[in-house]
Amino acid sequence: MKLRLQAAVAGLALSIILPVSASMAWAQTDANTSSARTIEVDGSGETRTSPDTADLDLAIDTQAKTAEEAAARNAALATKVIDALKTKLGDQGKITTGGYSLDPQYDQRPSENPRIIGYNAQNSVTVHTGALDLVGALIDTAIAAGANRVNSLSFSVKDDTNARTEAIAIATRDARVQAEALASALNVKLGKVLKATTVSQERPIPIRMGRAMAMSANVSTPVEPGEVTVPATVSLTFEIE
Repeated sequence: MKLRLQAAVAGLALSIILPVSASMAWAQTDANTSSARTIEVDGSGETRTSPDTADLDLAIDTQAKTAEEAAARNAALATKVIDALKTKLGDQGKITTGGYSLDPQYDQRPSENPRIIGYNAQNSVTVHTGALDLVGALIDTAIAAGANRVNSLSFSVKDDTNARTEAIAIATRDARVQAEALASALNVKLGKVLKATTVSQERPIPIRMGRAMAMSANVSTPVEPGEVTVPATVSLTFEIE
């Protein structure tokens, strides 16, 4: 925790930082007796909820001696992969094509100019579905059809309103506990809340699969989505009585 103590009197500014995670600040508004003193704290909280959406990013890599051949091989494989995924997925999601690249491959040797020895074409396919029980089978289907890399698999929640509301409530309680502890340590009394702000966002849990896992094809791919963590941060400013 950090405690930030600030005072401004007759043009003189004083700043003291102490090792606590909240801050106390007061500023004298005029040269007489009127002053406003506050304690500012940040609270954090999180909740866990079951995901209901999966996003699977697959890639098809092909190599050939010419750009035309690499692109043609890639197009044929990508079409095969997409058709297989559409058959497996049915109407339980959507399939989109992502990035596409075609790059030369070089033979680079010391003291010699780089020499093109072939071309690499890459096409990515993304599957978005709410049928979480199909994810493992979709991976297997794509690999069997010609996909040779799983770039990523992530789970999320379409509507995290309830989870986010609960996380904000937990963060608010955490902020108040901190403020009360700080006020007690400083021998002051908390007043009303002058300001409250929150920043929260969904944080899906990604599952990364490399080429080695994607290429082991004789067993079904097990997928356990686990839980999605939804965090929240709340900042409260209390008046000191």
